[in-house]
Amino acid sequence: MDDITKRFARELAEAIAAAAATDPRVAACRSRARAAGFEMKVSLDAVVGFINRPAAEQAEALAAVAPLFEVSASDRRFLRSLRIAADETKEEV
Repeated sequence: MDDITKRFARELAEAIAAAAATDPRVAACRSRARAAGFEMKVSLDAVVGFINRPAAEQAEALAAVAPLFEVSASDRRFLRSLRIAADETKEEV
């Protein structure tokens, strides 16, 4: 899985955990269990899958995703001084 899909999966897992933690039905079940003398531990197992969409649709969707970081002009100058290319270039071998 690349970094983008890992980030999406992590965000989804966090959203699911937050939704379960704040759901009043979950709180009510835990309260009833405590009243009966039990402490409840909840563990969820989710499988998240990603399916590639057609290239045009995928490119459009990726354009809407915020980059993980941005390289400024001064960053590029610094990298260039170290002889490191900051922009990806496709070279034919």
